[in-house]
Amino acid sequence: MIALDDLRAFLHDLEIAHHVRGRVRLKLVRDPQFQQLPSGALIEQIQHLLEKLPGVRSVRLNLLARSCVVEYDPETIPPDAWADFLSGEPSSAASTLENVLIQAYQEVTDALS
Repeated sequence: MIALDDLRAFLHDLEIAHHVRGRVRLKLVRDPQFQQLPSGALIEQIQHLLEKLPGVRSVRLNLLARSCVVEYDPETIPPDAWADFLSGEPSSAASTLENVLIQAYQEVTDALS
């Protein structure tokens, strides 16, 4: 299972390519930690974890385009959360997304234990 800190590091290597309320396309723009695309197993773990996030309706990965589309409930995850979280901007919206991520991570690791 991917470590939470590794997931955070991976997410910070993303930027928003397109965003409308309820749908965000994330693009892998740099990969200093991986030096290449993450392995298929790691991608599956990341996708599984993202799909378990409260408020996330669907996750579609396109490895060739190095992008990910997340459809989400803007009532659960504030739209500002994506930009703030990915940029490291401390905000209540980013904290909400961080807390949702931690909750989902804990649920997935508990289920695997």
